[in-house]
Amino acid sequence: MKRLYEQHSEKINYLLVGGWNTAVGYGAFVALYHLLGHQVHYLFILVLSNIISITNAYVGYKIFVFKTEGNYLREYARFYVVYGSAFLFNFVLLPLCVEIFRLSPVIAQAGLMFINVIFSYFGHKNFSFRRPA
Repeated sequence: MKRLYEQHSEKINYLLVGGWNTAVGYGAFVALYHLLGHQVHYLFILVLSNIISITNAYVGYKIFVFKTEGNYLREYARFYVVYGSAFLFNFVLLPLCVEIFRLSPVIAQAGLMFINVIFSYFGHKNFSFRRPA
């Protein structure tokens, strides 16, 4: 088991931090939706919950997964590019799921976040936290 962890520690840590971040991001979306959903559109709530989630994720991935030093602003900006791309994908598909397929925003968001996990891992590994050659 120890050898398996040593061989795949980055991926395992990514999934652990990602699980935490998913709980924080989805929790923020659900909480904000229940608090503000009757006052503001669910896409505005999506934006707010993504800001919370992205900042939380950056800290976790930097410290526990990719373990890079320095370059905070550059990495944070790149991190936002990766998550910004995932967010745009989500921003387009969430209304499609809600308006066309008549899914609850809470249920639709749960499904879309799994697609974002895979995309984000490769984006962060190869772009956000890429080490200089």
